[in-house]
Amino acid sequence: MISIAVIWGLIALFILQPGIAHDGAEAGAKLFVHALLPYLLPYIILTQWLLKVPVEQQSKSAFKRYMKAYVLGSFGGFPVGAVTVTEMVKNGELSKRESGFLLAACHAPGPMFILGFVGTELFGDSMSGWKLLGAIHMANILFLLCSMFALKRNLSGIETTPLQINKKQSSSPFLESIKESSTVIILVATTVIFFSSLGNVLTTAISKAFTIDLGITKTVLLALFEMTSGVQSATDHFFSSPVFPFLIAAIISLNGLSIHMQVFVIAKTVNIPLFPYFLSRLWSVITVPIILYFLL
Repeated sequence: MISIAVIWGLIALFILQPGIAHDGAEAGAKLFVHALLPYLLPYIILTQWLLKVPVEQQSKSAFKRYMKAYVLGSFGGFPVGAVTVTEMVKNGELSKRESGFLLAACHAPGPMFILGFVGTELFGDSMSGWKLLGAIHMANILFLLCSMFALKRNLSGIETTPLQINKKQSSSPFLESIKESSTVIILVATTVIFFSSLGNVLTTAISKAFTIDLGITKTVLLALFEMTSGVQSATDHFFSSPVFPFLIAAIISLNGLSIHMQVFVIAKTVNIPLFPYFLSRLWSVITVPIILYFLL
């Protein structure tokens, strides 16, 4: 009942503020086309293609499988980590328990996004982009190491086998990778545009109803809903503040509902546990700005 009321309330807001909703959707579409699509699409296709190439014998080493997931999943941008882990589950390379922890650890923005968009365009310094990227991966690797220790300790003496999912062998891995990549890209575009529009509408509504600073309100709401829009808003309103780089680090670590929805939809296809993912977001929001502070 509450969800229905919320949906109708949002529909009313969109009807009452069509211009603001349009501006938010347009901003989200531009961010997707210019900041996400060029970096995300090629990597998703190549990752999918690599994972779909038939392998005669899967590696039995847990460390090698985890490193494969981390390298392929963590350097392609959101939500490539979820796509990689899901595909490895389908291939029988990961168990359900392993996939939950790896989904959480193999979750990072693409290097080109951090170095190009955040480092060069927002920070005005590519070296600051490298330091932010380093802080993100340090936090992720620490979480991955803790996850590996927890898995080894909890599963000691217990025989676990990867999930066996009946999967038809593709006659053309490249064409299949393009097909599945297009589905992921549509999902990313849909969530980015929708949550950018929603954040814009709610920002205006709250600012009119309460005497709250527009810059703070807009940055907080957009950061909660759509990361890239939140980063852009933080740049517009807090660029001269000494906390600006750490605010950007926190927003990127938080991700926003847009990215979380992408991960949830992808992970749900093979029922990957999501609790470790929630823990990793809390971990990253706290640790990434702290690590960046010491690096800067």
